[in-house]
Amino acid sequence: MSDTVSLSPAPLPVELLRYEAGIHAIDSGYYRPQLDAIHLIVDAGEVAIIDTGTGQSVPRVLEALRLLGVSPSAVRHLLLTHVHLDHAAGAGALMQHLPHARLGVHERGARHIADPSRLWAATIDVYGEAHVARSYGSPVPVDAARIDVLPDGAELSLGRRRIGVLDTPGHARHHLAFVDSASGHVFSGDIFGLSYRELDQAGHPFIIPTSSPSQFDPAEAHRSIDRILALAPDAVYLTHYAQVRGIARLGAMLHRLVDAYVALGERCRHDEGAARQARLHDGMKAVVLAEARSAGLRHADETILSVLGLDIELNAQGLANWIDASLKQR
Repeated sequence: MSDTVSLSPAPLPVELLRYEAGIHAIDSGYYRPQLDAIHLIVDAGEVAIIDTGTGQSVPRVLEALRLLGVSPSAVRHLLLTHVHLDHAAGAGALMQHLPHARLGVHERGARHIADPSRLWAATIDVYGEAHVARSYGSPVPVDAARIDVLPDGAELSLGRRRIGVLDTPGHARHHLAFVDSASGHVFSGDIFGLSYRELDQAGHPFIIPTSSPSQFDPAEAHRSIDRILALAPDAVYLTHYAQVRGIARLGAMLHRLVDAYVALGERCRHDEGAARQARLHDGMKAVVLAEARSAGLRHADETILSVLGLDIELNAQGLANWIDASLKQR
Protein backbone atom coordinates (compact mmCIF):
# COMPACT_ATOMS: atom_id res chain seq x y z
CA MET A 1 0.00 0.00 0.00
CA SER A 2 1.43 3.35 -1.06
CA ASP A 3 1.87 6.13 1.48
CA THR A 4 2.12 8.82 -1.20
CA VAL A 5 0.16 9.71 -4.29
CA SER A 6 1.26 11.30 -7.54
CA LEU A 7 -1.14 14.01 -8.65
CA SER A 8 -2.01 14.84 -12.21
CA PRO A 9 -3.05 18.41 -13.03
CA ALA A 10 -6.58 19.37 -12.02
CA PRO A 11 -9.13 19.04 -14.82
CA LEU A 12 -9.77 22.75 -15.33
CA PRO A 13 -11.75 24.85 -15.09
CA VAL A 14 -13.06 23.90 -11.66
CA GLU A 15 -16.47 25.51 -11.21
CA LEU A 16 -16.85 26.94 -7.72
CA LEU A 17 -20.48 27.09 -6.59
CA ARG A 18 -20.77 29.98 -4.16
CA TYR A 19 -23.58 29.89 -1.63
CA GLU A 20 -24.31 32.17 1.30
CA ALA A 21 -22.40 32.33 4.61
CA GLY A 22 -19.05 31.33 3.14
CA ILE A 23 -20.30 27.94 1.89
CA HIS A 24 -19.05 26.58 -1.44
CA ALA A 25 -19.22 23.38 -3.48
CA ILE A 26 -17.22 21.83 -6.29
CA ASP A 27 -17.78 18.77 -8.45
CA SER A 28 -15.45 15.96 -7.35
CA GLY A 29 -15.21 14.64 -10.92
CA TYR A 30 -16.57 11.22 -9.96
CA TYR A 31 -18.09 9.40 -12.97
CA ARG A 32 -20.26 12.18 -14.40
CA PRO A 33 -20.87 15.91 -13.82
CA GLN A 34 -23.06 16.89 -10.88
CA LEU A 35 -22.98 13.47 -9.26
CA ASP A 36 -20.60 13.93 -6.33
CA ALA A 37 -19.96 17.20 -4.47
CA ILE A 38 -17.24 18.37 -2.11
CA HIS A 39 -18.19 21.25 0.19
CA LEU A 40 -15.93 23.94 1.62
CA ILE A 41 -16.71 26.45 4.37
CA VAL A 42 -14.54 29.56 4.77
CA ASP A 43 -14.67 31.75 7.87
CA ALA A 44 -12.13 34.36 9.01
CA GLY A 45 -9.42 32.80 6.87
CA GLU A 46 -10.02 29.25 8.13
CA VAL A 47 -11.43 26.42 6.05
CA ALA A 48 -13.37 23.22 6.63
CA ILE A 49 -13.76 20.65 3.85
CA ILE A 50 -16.66 18.20 4.02
CA ASP A 51 -16.10 14.93 2.14
CA THR A 52 -13.24 14.52 -0.31
CA GLY A 53 -14.36 12.55 -3.32
CA THR A 54 -11.76 10.15 -4.68
CA GLY A 55 -8.00 10.29 -5.01
CA GLN A 56 -8.46 11.91 -8.41
CA SER A 57 -10.43 14.73 -6.74
CA VAL A 58 -7.43 16.09 -4.81
CA PRO A 59 -6.22 18.48 -7.55
CA ARG A 60 -9.75 19.85 -7.83
CA VAL A 61 -9.84 20.64 -4.11
CA LEU A 62 -6.47 22.36 -4.25
CA GLU A 63 -7.65 24.41 -7.23
CA ALA A 64 -10.81 25.36 -5.32
CA LEU A 65 -8.68 26.62 -2.43
CA ARG A 66 -6.69 28.71 -4.90
CA LEU A 67 -9.88 30.18 -6.35
CA LEU A 68 -11.03 31.02 -2.84
CA GLY A 69 -7.75 32.81 -2.19
CA VAL A 70 -6.75 30.61 0.73
CA SER A 71 -3.75 28.38 1.27
CA PRO A 72 -3.98 24.65 2.00
CA SER A 73 -2.41 25.53 5.35
CA ALA A 74 -5.64 27.42 6.20
CA VAL A 75 -7.65 24.20 6.26
CA ARG A 76 -8.42 23.34 9.89
CA HIS A 77 -10.89 20.48 9.46
CA LEU A 78 -11.37 17.72 6.91
CA LEU A 79 -14.74 16.19 7.87
CA LEU A 80 -16.07 12.90 6.52
CA THR A 81 -19.77 12.13 6.62
CA HIS A 82 -18.82 8.46 6.21
CA VAL A 83 -16.03 6.39 4.70
CA HIS A 84 -17.67 5.04 1.52
CA LEU A 85 -15.11 5.55 -1.20
CA ASP A 86 -17.04 8.13 -3.24
CA HIS A 87 -16.97 10.31 -0.09
CA ALA A 88 -13.62 9.49 1.49
CA ALA A 89 -11.21 7.74 -0.90
CA GLY A 90 -9.26 10.95 -1.36
CA ALA A 91 -8.87 11.68 2.35
CA GLY A 92 -5.35 10.33 2.85
CA ALA A 93 -3.95 11.91 -0.30
CA LEU A 94 -5.59 15.25 0.47
CA MET A 95 -4.34 15.30 4.06
CA GLN A 96 -0.77 15.21 2.71
CA HIS A 97 -1.40 18.71 1.32
CA LEU A 98 -3.12 20.14 4.45
CA PRO A 99 -0.40 20.54 7.08
CA HIS A 100 -2.62 22.02 9.81
CA ALA A 101 -5.81 20.02 9.24
CA ARG A 102 -7.42 17.51 11.55
CA LEU A 103 -9.56 14.76 10.07
CA GLY A 104 -12.92 14.23 11.78
CA VAL A 105 -14.83 10.98 11.34
CA HIS A 106 -17.25 8.65 13.11
CA GLU A 107 -15.73 6.22 15.61
CA ARG A 108 -16.72 3.26 13.41
CA GLY A 109 -14.95 4.75 10.39
CA ALA A 110 -11.72 5.95 12.01
CA ARG A 111 -9.88 2.63 11.69
CA HIS A 112 -10.52 2.55 7.94
CA ILE A 113 -8.94 5.99 7.56
CA ALA A 114 -5.85 5.09 9.60
CA ASP A 115 -5.52 1.79 7.72
CA PRO A 116 -7.62 1.72 4.54
CA SER A 117 -6.27 -1.64 3.33
CA ARG A 118 -9.26 -3.70 4.50
CA LEU A 119 -11.79 -1.29 3.00
CA TRP A 120 -9.89 -1.22 -0.30
CA ALA A 121 -9.53 -5.01 -0.38
CA ALA A 122 -13.27 -5.47 0.14
CA THR A 123 -13.99 -3.03 -2.68
CA ILE A 124 -11.53 -4.80 -4.99
CA ASP A 125 -13.23 -8.11 -4.24
CA VAL A 126 -16.49 -6.66 -5.55
CA TYR A 127 -15.35 -4.48 -8.45
CA GLY A 128 -11.86 -5.67 -9.41
CA GLU A 129 -8.49 -3.99 -8.92
CA ALA A 130 -8.41 -2.15 -12.25
CA HIS A 131 -11.84 -0.61 -11.73
CA VAL A 132 -11.03 0.46 -8.17
CA ALA A 133 -7.71 2.04 -9.18
CA ARG A 134 -9.35 3.88 -12.06
CA SER A 135 -12.35 5.07 -10.03
CA TYR A 136 -10.86 5.78 -6.61
CA GLY A 137 -7.08 6.06 -6.86
CA SER A 138 -4.67 4.41 -4.41
CA PRO A 139 -5.24 3.97 -0.66
CA VAL A 140 -3.30 6.44 1.46
CA PRO A 141 -3.46 6.07 5.27
CA VAL A 142 -3.82 9.02 7.61
CA ASP A 143 -1.64 9.22 10.71
CA ALA A 144 -3.89 8.24 13.61
CA ALA A 145 -2.51 11.20 15.58
CA ARG A 146 -4.26 13.53 13.08
CA ILE A 147 -7.66 11.80 13.32
CA ASP A 148 -10.41 13.05 15.64
CA VAL A 149 -13.23 10.66 16.50
CA LEU A 150 -16.39 12.80 16.54
CA PRO A 151 -19.20 11.80 18.90
CA ASP A 152 -22.79 12.94 18.60
CA GLY A 153 -23.15 16.48 19.94
CA ALA A 154 -19.51 17.46 19.48
CA GLU A 155 -18.74 20.99 18.27
CA LEU A 156 -15.77 22.18 16.25
CA SER A 157 -14.49 25.73 16.00
CA LEU A 158 -14.01 27.32 12.57
CA GLY A 159 -13.20 31.02 12.53
CA ARG A 160 -16.17 32.74 14.20
CA ARG A 161 -18.59 29.84 13.82
CA ARG A 162 -19.15 26.37 15.20
CA ILE A 163 -19.78 23.13 13.36
CA GLY A 164 -21.97 20.68 15.22
CA VAL A 165 -21.90 16.91 14.83
CA LEU A 166 -24.95 14.65 14.45
CA ASP A 167 -24.73 10.86 14.56
CA THR A 168 -27.05 9.91 11.68
CA PRO A 169 -27.17 6.17 10.92
CA GLY A 170 -29.59 4.61 8.46
CA HIS A 171 -27.46 4.68 5.32
CA ALA A 172 -24.34 3.52 7.17
CA ARG A 173 -23.72 2.87 10.85
CA HIS A 174 -20.68 5.18 10.69
CA HIS A 175 -22.54 8.17 9.23
CA LEU A 176 -22.36 11.77 10.52
CA ALA A 177 -24.04 14.99 9.47
CA PHE A 178 -22.67 18.46 10.23
CA VAL A 179 -24.58 21.59 11.28
CA ASP A 180 -23.21 25.04 10.52
CA SER A 181 -23.94 27.57 13.27
CA ALA A 182 -23.59 30.60 10.99
CA SER A 183 -26.28 29.57 8.49
CA GLY A 184 -28.18 26.86 10.33
CA HIS A 185 -27.63 24.68 7.26
CA VAL A 186 -26.87 20.95 7.39
CA PHE A 187 -24.28 18.93 5.46
CA SER A 188 -25.96 15.56 5.23
CA GLY A 189 -23.72 13.23 3.24
CA ASP A 190 -26.12 10.49 2.11
CA ILE A 191 -28.61 10.30 4.97
CA PHE A 192 -30.88 13.04 3.57
CA GLY A 193 -31.00 11.36 0.19
CA LEU A 194 -29.85 11.95 -3.36
CA SER A 195 -31.08 14.84 -5.50
CA TYR A 196 -29.63 15.67 -8.91
CA ARG A 197 -30.02 19.05 -10.51
CA GLU A 198 -30.95 17.56 -13.91
CA LEU A 199 -34.30 16.53 -12.41
CA ASP A 200 -35.20 19.85 -10.78
CA GLN A 201 -38.69 20.91 -11.84
CA ALA A 202 -39.43 24.64 -11.83
CA GLY A 203 -36.78 25.10 -9.16
CA HIS A 204 -38.12 22.26 -6.99
CA PRO A 205 -35.76 19.34 -6.41
CA PHE A 206 -36.73 15.68 -6.53
CA ILE A 207 -35.10 13.42 -3.96
CA ILE A 208 -34.79 9.71 -3.18
CA PRO A 209 -33.26 7.88 -0.21
CA THR A 210 -30.22 5.71 -0.76
CA SER A 211 -30.39 2.10 0.43
CA SER A 212 -27.12 1.17 -1.28
CA PRO A 213 -25.06 -1.66 0.27
CA SER A 214 -24.72 -2.67 2.88
CA GLN A 215 -26.05 -1.06 6.09
CA PHE A 216 -29.47 0.32 5.11
CA ASP A 217 -31.64 0.48 8.24
CA PRO A 218 -35.07 2.00 7.59
CA ALA A 219 -35.93 2.66 11.23
CA GLU A 220 -32.64 4.48 11.78
CA ALA A 221 -33.04 6.32 8.48
CA HIS A 222 -36.43 7.67 9.59
CA ARG A 223 -34.95 8.83 12.90
CA SER A 224 -31.96 10.51 11.25
CA ILE A 225 -34.16 12.29 8.69
CA ASP A 226 -36.33 13.53 11.55
CA ARG A 227 -33.27 14.82 13.43
CA ILE A 228 -32.41 16.99 10.45
CA LEU A 229 -36.02 18.12 9.94
CA ALA A 230 -36.23 19.09 13.62
CA LEU A 231 -33.50 21.67 13.02
CA ALA A 232 -35.69 23.32 10.33
CA PRO A 233 -32.72 24.29 8.13
CA ASP A 234 -33.31 26.58 5.18
CA ALA A 235 -30.92 24.45 3.13
CA VAL A 236 -29.25 21.05 3.22
CA TYR A 237 -26.07 20.18 1.30
CA LEU A 238 -26.01 16.70 -0.18
CA THR A 239 -22.90 14.99 -1.42
CA HIS A 240 -25.15 13.88 -4.31
CA TYR A 241 -25.67 16.82 -5.21
CA ALA A 242 -25.03 20.10 -3.40
CA GLN A 243 -27.62 22.56 -2.06
CA VAL A 244 -31.33 21.76 -1.84
CA ARG A 245 -34.13 23.84 -0.31
CA GLY A 246 -37.75 23.16 0.56
CA ILE A 247 -36.52 20.81 3.25
CA ALA A 248 -39.86 19.92 4.85
CA ARG A 249 -41.25 18.79 1.47
CA LEU A 250 -38.11 16.78 0.72
CA GLY A 251 -38.14 15.18 4.16
CA ALA A 252 -41.73 14.03 3.67
CA MET A 253 -40.75 12.54 0.29
CA LEU A 254 -37.83 10.69 1.88
CA HIS A 255 -40.07 9.24 4.59
CA ARG A 256 -42.61 8.04 2.02
CA LEU A 257 -39.92 6.42 -0.10
CA VAL A 258 -38.17 4.69 2.82
CA ASP A 259 -41.54 3.12 3.63
CA ALA A 260 -42.02 2.20 -0.05
CA TYR A 261 -38.58 0.56 -0.10
CA VAL A 262 -39.52 -1.49 2.95
CA ALA A 263 -42.81 -2.54 1.37
CA LEU A 264 -40.94 -3.60 -1.78
CA GLY A 265 -38.48 -5.60 0.29
CA GLU A 266 -41.30 -7.35 2.13
CA ARG A 267 -42.93 -8.32 -1.17
CA CYS A 268 -39.66 -9.85 -2.36
CA ARG A 269 -38.67 -11.40 0.98
CA HIS A 270 -39.31 -14.98 -0.08
CA ASP A 271 -37.84 -14.72 -3.57
CA GLU A 272 -34.36 -16.10 -4.16
CA GLY A 273 -31.26 -15.48 -6.23
CA ALA A 274 -31.33 -13.67 -9.54
CA ALA A 275 -35.13 -13.69 -9.63
CA ARG A 276 -35.26 -11.72 -6.39
CA GLN A 277 -32.69 -9.22 -7.58
CA ALA A 278 -34.53 -8.68 -10.84
CA ARG A 279 -37.80 -8.17 -8.99
CA LEU A 280 -36.18 -5.72 -6.57
CA HIS A 281 -34.63 -3.77 -9.45
CA ASP A 282 -37.89 -3.56 -11.39
CA GLY A 283 -39.77 -2.70 -8.21
CA MET A 284 -37.31 0.06 -7.32
CA LYS A 285 -37.76 1.60 -10.77
CA ALA A 286 -41.54 1.52 -10.33
CA VAL A 287 -41.35 3.08 -6.85
CA VAL A 288 -39.11 5.92 -8.03
CA LEU A 289 -41.18 6.65 -11.14
CA ALA A 290 -44.41 6.65 -9.14
CA GLU A 291 -43.00 9.18 -6.68
CA ALA A 292 -41.63 11.28 -9.54
CA ARG A 293 -45.07 11.50 -11.11
CA SER A 294 -46.65 12.28 -7.74
CA ALA A 295 -44.09 15.08 -7.33
CA GLY A 296 -45.08 16.53 -10.71
CA LEU A 297 -41.94 15.71 -12.68
CA ARG A 298 -42.60 16.08 -16.39
CA HIS A 299 -39.37 14.43 -17.53
CA ALA A 300 -39.72 11.31 -19.64
CA ASP A 301 -39.36 8.01 -17.81
CA GLU A 302 -36.20 7.34 -19.83
CA THR A 303 -34.64 10.59 -18.60
CA ILE A 304 -35.44 9.89 -14.96
CA LEU A 305 -34.11 6.34 -15.20
CA SER A 306 -30.98 7.54 -16.99
CA VAL A 307 -30.13 10.03 -14.23
CA LEU A 308 -31.05 7.65 -11.39
CA GLY A 309 -30.12 4.35 -13.03
CA LEU A 310 -26.96 3.65 -11.03
CA ASP A 311 -28.65 4.59 -7.76
CA ILE A 312 -31.67 2.41 -8.53
CA GLU A 313 -29.37 -0.53 -9.15
CA LEU A 314 -27.42 0.09 -5.94
CA ASN A 315 -30.62 0.64 -3.96
CA ALA A 316 -31.93 -2.72 -5.13
CA GLN A 317 -28.67 -4.39 -4.09
CA GLY A 318 -28.78 -2.73 -0.70
CA LEU A 319 -32.40 -3.71 -0.21
CA ALA A 320 -31.39 -7.33 -0.81
CA ASN A 321 -28.75 -6.95 1.91
CA TRP A 322 -31.42 -5.55 4.25
CA ILE A 323 -33.74 -8.49 3.53
CA ASP A 324 -30.96 -10.98 4.28
CA ALA A 325 -29.99 -9.20 7.49
CA SER A 326 -33.59 -8.96 8.70
CA LEU A 327 -34.22 -12.65 7.94
CA LYS A 328 -31.26 -13.59 10.16
CA GLN A 329 -32.81 -11.61 13.01
CA ARG A 330 -36.13 -13.47 12.83
